Amino acid sequence: MDRRARTDRRRTEPHPVTEDLADALTADEIQLLFQPQYRSSDGALAGAEALVRWEHEDHGVLAGDALVAISQSGGIARRLSRHIARASLSAAAHWPGHLRLSINVTAMDLFDRTFGEELLAMIADANFPAERLTLEITEQALVADLDRSAERLNYLAGKGIRIALDDFGAGFCNFRYLKVLPLHALKLDRSMIEGVANDSRDLAVLRGIIAMARALDLCVIAEGIETEGQRAVAMREGCDIIQGYLAGRPMSSGRFATLAAVTA
Repeated sequence: MDRRARTDRRRTEPHPVTEDLADALTADEIQLLFQPQYRSSDGALAGAEALVRWEHEDHGVLAGDALVAISQSGGIARRLSRHIARASLSAAAHWPGHLRLSINVTAMDLFDRTFGEELLAMIADANFPAERLTLEITEQALVADLDRSAERLNYLAGKGIRIALDDFGAGFCNFRYLKVLPLHALKLDRSMIEGVANDSRDLAVLRGIIAMARALDLCVIAEGIETEGQRAVAMREGCDIIQGYLAGRPMSSGRFATLAAVTA
């Protein structure tokens, strides 16, 4: 067997911990966290992004892209996606009515023709207003079939759900996305924020992105805010929403519910 064949075979083999992940889903051992998002105009709590963590006894904490990759390799990505959406919506249904929930959408979700209807059913089951839900979609999830993605996202946007282009600035920044997708927000990648407090070129790029977003009537979300300098620049330049460790680290559902009640 040649090297390429061996490589292709390795790529199709399930991750060693896929069965453990399936068992964790069944036992409801996947930890759901919420990272606060704040309005820069007045500092008020605006909502939260739902995140997941899984602590494996041998591999430690797994999250984000790593967790998605494990689920995809074992054919349980759909289970994981639906689990996150259902649990997030259930938790957010108890938040004060002005707070928004953001959840991440993967390429597998957009490829699944049942995703839209199932998501709407979960929204109805949770009694959560669709208008308070934002789907965060990355460029990576769009590249395989932009037209199909646009069709499915347009359907959900028509039901009141907001769409945010996540990690903006981290990929190729294909501006066709801005033309064909029903976007409501740009979520800037942390690399777009990292040097804005002390690098004039980084600041110029940020200003250009914000000006473009304003022309397109898009909300701008600054992710990865970790210093007071970054927050000050993001607020001064007109970013609408602030998210990052400086404002608040991901926290349990219970802790976020307490935060939401205190700041309501």
